[in-house]
Amino acid sequence: MSTSQYTPKKTLSSATKEGLMRASTASLHTILFKRGLRNTYIQGVSKINKGPVKMVGQAFTLRYIPAREDIDTVAAFRDPEHPQRLAVETVPEGMVLVSDCRQDASAASAGSILLNRLDYRNCAGFVSDAGIRDSEDAATMTMPVFCAKPSAPTNLTKHHGVDIQVPIGCGGVAVFPGDVLVGDNDGIIVIPQELADEVAEEAVKMEAFEDYVLEKVRSGTPVIGLYPPNEDAQAEYRRYMESR
Repeated sequence: MSTSQYTPKKTLSSATKEGLMRASTASLHTILFKRGLRNTYIQGVSKINKGPVKMVGQAFTLRYIPAREDIDTVAAFRDPEHPQRLAVETVPEGMVLVSDCRQDASAASAGSILLNRLDYRNCAGFVSDAGIRDSEDAATMTMPVFCAKPSAPTNLTKHHGVDIQVPIGCGGVAVFPGDVLVGDNDGIIVIPQELADEVAEEAVKMEAFEDYVLEKVRSGTPVIGLYPPNEDAQAEYRRYMESR
């Protein structure tokens, strides 16, 4: 397992986290798209929790390569430096453990024991483009859990952990240590950590405007000229906000 110079440049501020908690992944994708970032949505991954969850946290990354039968035996888990076990025990509080499993969900990347350990350690969430075991237990957890699907086979059958805190690909998206992941019912958006503050600030304004638009649409207003707003609609929105 190698070390890396890729460490978070800064910690997510409480104001930025609060703004992102209020933002939908749909809005965040649009904001990033306007900045020229098109590939920010992790493909093939969805939340497994039955209840509503919202995930916001910086990425703590774990990279796998394909397993090899002579190395990846059950005895491998006895190694205290095993990357999967080490990641579970070293991910800082409030960060999201993100696993790069090459989008191979034919084996699990975690099960209820590891997920509950992460929950106990106040991890902000677990994300994997592979499967997870013990999905019924995971579905009842308060910690956000996102994966490709339930999958019974142990990760050793397909996944060999090699690196912690290096740039990875998860669901086809580049994830660098410290990048900000936001997850909801629609999936997960990855925000480059250097853009997180300004994206959060814009998201708060965007969500307020879209709440206004929904109110207008539900009362019968046509969307043409309203969304996106023309000059008259912008003026009306300013008056609306001033009145509040």
